Amino acid sequence: MYKKKLIGLFVLLFSGLIFSAAMMTGYSFSRPGGDIELGAKRPPVELNADATAFSQAFIEVAERVTPSIVQITVVAEAENDPHQEFFFPFKDFQVPKEQMGSGSGIIVTEDGYILTNNHVVENAKSVSVLLSDKRKFDAKVIGRDKLTDLAVVKISASNLPLAYLGNSEKLKVGQWVMAIGNPLALSSTVTAGIVSALNRGQLNLIQDSYGVENFIQTDAAINPGNSGGALVDLSGAVIGINTAIASRTGSYVGYGFAIPINLAKSVAKDLINNGKVSRGYIGVQIREVDGALAKSIGLDKPKGVIVEKIVEGGAAASADIKRGDVILKVDNIEVSQPNQLQSYVASKSAGSVVTLQIFRDGSQIESKVTLKPRDETSASLAEKSDSDNTDADDSKTSASFEKLGMTVKTITDKERERLSLPEGLLISKITAYGKAQLAGLSEGIVITKADKKKIESVSQLEKIINSKKGNAVLLEVTDSKGNSRFVGIEIPE
Repeated sequence: MYKKKLIGLFVLLFSGLIFSAAMMTGYSFSRPGGDIELGAKRPPVELNADATAFSQAFIEVAERVTPSIVQITVVAEAENDPHQEFFFPFKDFQVPKEQMGSGSGIIVTEDGYILTNNHVVENAKSVSVLLSDKRKFDAKVIGRDKLTDLAVVKISASNLPLAYLGNSEKLKVGQWVMAIGNPLALSSTVTAGIVSALNRGQLNLIQDSYGVENFIQTDAAINPGNSGGALVDLSGAVIGINTAIASRTGSYVGYGFAIPINLAKSVAKDLINNGKVSRGYIGVQIREVDGALAKSIGLDKPKGVIVEKIVEGGAAASADIKRGDVILKVDNIEVSQPNQLQSYVASKSAGSVVTLQIFRDGSQIESKVTLKPRDETSASLAEKSDSDNTDADDSKTSASFEKLGMTVKTITDKERERLSLPEGLLISKITAYGKAQLAGLSEGIVITKADKKKIESVSQLEKIINSKKGNAVLLEVTDSKGNSRFVGIEIPE
C-alpha cells in the first residue's frame, strides 16, 4: 500500500514538471486553427507534354470505347457432374438444372448485332444484354461457330454506339493495348498492357482438329467475364476479341489470349447473313518447318509449312500442290506456322481463290487454289503418288546408324501382316537423346522414303544417308496408326 502511494506521488510530480516546462516555453496543447495544408506543395515530378499525352490516350480510349462494350448474362443448362451425388446426397435436395454465367460483347451494328465468344452463349436457354447506360434487353443467338469460338447475338434496339473494328494484321509485339469488358461481373472494367506475342497456337482451347487457334497474346489483365470483350489499340480500334487466359488458378496470372479481329469480322458477317459460316478449306495437313527439315530440302532457313497429306477430293487435290511442297506465302502474306495459314484461310469463304507461293525441288512456284467447303462425311487423307527411283538391294536385313542413334531393319511378311505395316524399314532401336529421338522418331515407326525416294532395302537407306554427310536428309515416316509425316535429320560428317 505504501509503495502504491509513492508511485502515485511520483507520477503527479513528473506530470507537474512537464506542465510547468510547457508553460515556461510557451508550448500550447490547443488545436491549430484555420485550414491545414497536408503533404508537399507540388508533385515530385512535373509531367512533360509527351507523358501527359500518353496518359490522355488511355483516358480517351476508355471513354470512347466503353459505351460499345456490353455485359452478357446467360442462363444455360447445367453441365452434368458425375460427382453430384457425392455433393448432393439427400433425396429432398434438388440439384440445379440451370446455371447462370456472364461475359462481354461488342456492338458491331447500330441495330443491335453484338459479337461475342461461342463459349459465352453455348447451350444458352436465355440471354440478356446490359448496355453501359444500364438499359437491359433480351437477346437472341443469331449464330455460333465452334471452330473459332465466336458467336453473334441480337437485341432490338437502334442508334447504338458502335465499336471501330481495326486491322489485326498490322499488330506488332510490344504495342500498347487495352482490354475492356466485364470481368468477375465488374462492369466496364479497363486494363492495359502490351501485345506479348502473335500467332499463338496449339493451346488446345478448341477441341476439334479443324479448330482455328491463332491468338494474340497480351499481358493486359483478363479474367472470367472478359470473354467476348474488346482488345483495343491506343487509337481505340478493336484488334481482338478477348477469349481465354493461361492460369492454374482460374484467375489472371499474366497471360491472356484474343482472337484477331480480321478473323472475327469475317465470321461475324457470315453468322449475321447466313446464321452459319461457309468456310473454305485448302484440304491439306501441314507442319512447321524446323532447321533440320529446311536443310534437308534445300531451304536457306526454316520458313513456311510443309504439306504432309492431301485431303482426297479437297481443293489441293485438284490444284498444283504435292506432298512435300513447302507453302511460304498465301496471298503474299508470309506463313511460318500452320495456324497462321489456317487462320487466314478460315477468314475466306468457300469458292474464294487464294494464291500460294510454294517451294518445290529448289524452286519457287505459284499455285492458285479455289477453296472448297469442308466435307463433314468424308475427309480421308490420301497421298498423291510420286514417281520414285529405287535402288533395291536385299543383301542386308539391318543397319545401325550410331551417329543418329537409330537402328533399322527390314520388315518380315509376318510383321507386315500382323502389324499392318507399310513397305519400308522398321526403326527397331532408338538411343535416348540421340538425333533421331530429338527429331521425333521412335521405335515402331516405318521409314518409307528418304530423299524423296521409296525405300526398299537397308543398303539403299545407308547409301542415301552416307551421301548426305555434313548436310541433312529428308525422311518420310509412318507411325503405327498410319499417320505419315516428313522429318529432317542432320547427318554428322
